[in-house]
Amino acid sequence: MAAIDLSSPYSPARSSPAPLSARRSLHLLLRRPRRPTVRCSLDAPKQPQGPLAAVAAEEAPATRKECYGVFCTTYDLKADEKTKSWKSLVNIAVSGAAGMISNHLLFKLASGEVFGPDQPIALKLLGSERSLQALEGVAMELEDSLYPLLREVSIGIDPYVVFEDAEWALLIGAKPRGPGMERSALLDINGQIFAEQGKALNAVASRNVKVIVVGNPCNTNALICLKNAPNIPAKNFHALTRLDENRAKCQLALKAGVFYDKVSNVTIWGNHSTTQVPDFLNAKINGRPVKEVIKDTKWLEEEFTKTVQKRGGVLIEKWGRSSAASTAVSIVDAIRSLVNPTPEGDWFSTGVYTTGNPYGIAEDIVFSMPCRSKGDGDYELVKDVAMDDFLWERIKKSEAELLAEKRCVAHLTGEGNAFCDLPGDTMLPGEM
Repeated sequence: MAAIDLSSPYSPARSSPAPLSARRSLHLLLRRPRRPTVRCSLDAPKQPQGPLAAVAAEEAPATRKECYGVFCTTYDLKADEKTKSWKSLVNIAVSGAAGMISNHLLFKLASGEVFGPDQPIALKLLGSERSLQALEGVAMELEDSLYPLLREVSIGIDPYVVFEDAEWALLIGAKPRGPGMERSALLDINGQIFAEQGKALNAVASRNVKVIVVGNPCNTNALICLKNAPNIPAKNFHALTRLDENRAKCQLALKAGVFYDKVSNVTIWGNHSTTQVPDFLNAKINGRPVKEVIKDTKWLEEEFTKTVQKRGGVLIEKWGRSSAASTAVSIVDAIRSLVNPTPEGDWFSTGVYTTGNPYGIAEDIVFSMPCRSKGDGDYELVKDVAMDDFLWERIKKSEAELLAEKRCVAHLTGEGNAFCDLPGDTMLPGEM
């Protein structure tokens, strides 16, 4: 692999303060030389370290540096009245960066909507050889948007390069399920992608990187990823179920005739599939239990649950494609729930590692559960939740599905030979 580095010679350490002279730069990391382009040159390229050094030495003639417009400009943040109080740079890696979800998400990240108006960021965008040209277009659009908080943009196809020093990894890219493809085959194909990305994170990312897996089947992909990253705390891995929570809040608000900001304490339990369990037992509307506000138990147990589970399919019928903008919004919500303190008495849903959970859910899987955060990127499981037979029965069904998925990918988690006995086809329509 040839590494074409178009970066500032400065590479900020995770624990160091923001540099006095932070360069906005665009890195381009390729496996093969690109066609000739117009370039500007600032400095000699920095030399790669570690296992990449030998490869770079063999392909040194192909290594070069380029920059694009304002990404070549040097800023003295401490000398500028507007930026001297900013926090240290945060490195955010995004896979599937040329896709529709990322097309909505990246601009929210760059604008400060996610991490705050005083948090400069570096975006590290991972694609494939096929999407490389599109990634360049994404970088150009980010450049043209003139976001002051966006200090660096890098694009590449090697996760071992793109994930270097990442403090957040948003793993969106995954293969969609094609016509006639068995669910077990999709688990294997995407599982190999997330096994490799887990190894890359383990090798080069921050030791405290927070990982949000979006690519489906996201629960089991998150499990595969964390099993291949033993040096990163398993607690740091999340499977995105926030969109399901948002959909549940919307349906409860519609039924109760209130705006959705009046709905709280909504949990999605289990797998991001049609076995997911939208919890109305613990949810609240205007601070009151949902069952006191919505007295139609049959609607709650049947129509509400099915509507949330199948919302994505209805959207596809109306829109002609799976959700992208609302998924991006839910990723933003998921991150903000971790970097901001949870409002008193409330909680949020995220798929996390079950080992040590207080509910009696099987250990060693990734399962969506209610969490609270102090705003430090970490979380704790909520202990004060009610449970009845209706809720528990459905939780156990989703648990059984995830245990079956785990057996199906045992060869990717280091647990021996795979054995697929999946209980049924419960994939969400957006995964087809």
